[in-house]
Amino acid sequence: MQTPAWKDTIVALATPAGPGAIGIIRLSGENAWQIATALFPGKDLLQQASHTLHVGMLSYKEQPLDEAVVSLYKSPRSYTGEDVVEISCHGSGFILQSVLAACTQLGARMAKPGEFTLRAFLNGKMDLAQAESVADLITSQTQAAQRTALHALRGGYSSDLKQLREQLIQFSALIELELDFSQEDVTFADRTQLRHLIQTLKKATNQLLDSFRLGNVIKQGVSVAIIGKPNAGKSTLLNALLNENRAIVSDIPGTTRDTIEECIQIKGILFRFIDTAGIRENATDVIEAAGIARSQEKIRSADWILYLFDAQEAWKEMLGWKEQADRAGLNYLLVANKIDVSKPPERSDVIPISALQQVGLDLLKNTLFEKVVGSAVLPDTSLVTNARHLDALQRLAQSLIDIEQGLDNQIPGDLLALDIHRGLQYLGEITGEITSEDQLDYIFSKFCIGK
Repeated sequence: MQTPAWKDTIVALATPAGPGAIGIIRLSGENAWQIATALFPGKDLLQQASHTLHVGMLSYKEQPLDEAVVSLYKSPRSYTGEDVVEISCHGSGFILQSVLAACTQLGARMAKPGEFTLRAFLNGKMDLAQAESVADLITSQTQAAQRTALHALRGGYSSDLKQLREQLIQFSALIELELDFSQEDVTFADRTQLRHLIQTLKKATNQLLDSFRLGNVIKQGVSVAIIGKPNAGKSTLLNALLNENRAIVSDIPGTTRDTIEECIQIKGILFRFIDTAGIRENATDVIEAAGIARSQEKIRSADWILYLFDAQEAWKEMLGWKEQADRAGLNYLLVANKIDVSKPPERSDVIPISALQQVGLDLLKNTLFEKVVGSAVLPDTSLVTNARHLDALQRLAQSLIDIEQGLDNQIPGDLLALDIHRGLQYLGEITGEITSEDQLDYIFSKFCIGK
């Protein structure tokens, strides 16, 4: 891992590969402006002010490359904290590769995945939790995911963690001071105040831990398997939810031979619906049997299950399946289909719909959303969406328990200080005050190149 005082200049394409209206090439490092000036003969960019735009022809070795817009950002007022240049070219792959090649021949090297954001972190432009939220923002597919990532990027999540850490640091310093005066038997850290602080920290930590369920739903989405007997209307329901003819529908049992997956948003949450092959015993068709086996696999891995049954005739089968699902601890909704043909008995645990006539779909979607999200408050609040953060918070929660037990047992100050330092370490791992080269390499290797 290089130090924050990097001397080399990196370059990468900051927009997706492939033809487009424009493509943006980003340079960062102490020679970024010099390289841009060498490609921009019409003006000396080194004499221009930061945060300015310049239009002109790019060329290298007297060969014209493209007419482009060059954006200049002077250190430290840039994304990375270094001198940065962004070159907006036409989106031809040939043009972009030609400009990239010219930049590397003038002394830049190709950036590694996430290296621009890594430099921003190491140069103090953002902490590690904020840096990770950049990747979450790029991959966000729903409004809720976007808002959660933006909240973290703006420092809301980090601010909560820093407040916890600062309060622990204050008591750690007082206990360390006691150790310096151990022979004089003085007390600087009020143990009663420390106990109150630990209780407050435990409550805040547990709230963050509890938020992971919702945070993971927002980030990853929810997989929902639509299951039931053949001809229950599973494919018709999927088509109705999508408002398009995605799955083939017929009266012939076993028409769906393989799983079909499609996504929709319900109130800002991504739901991935999986239409499965109808499950029945003793399927004689080899392909149908393979489809049923795959359906069973999807059922086991799904977050939620919609058990769809024919409201006219399949109540006994539904009750049998419900009993098995309860024993297995599955998350499910019971959905009675074809109410346009036969009105079913009223049951509070059954949602009546007509997939063909698109009746009851809003009730179904609202019920599913409430089961998944519950009464939780959607962003803007601090939510844990990162498994690395979850692990650190779990270890923090245990260290707070250890501190509280130490206070109960009146352990010596040096042992109490060790427990507090351990809690500080876990908090520091999230925001980056405490980190390692391997950890940074792993985190930023998951970023796209150019970010």
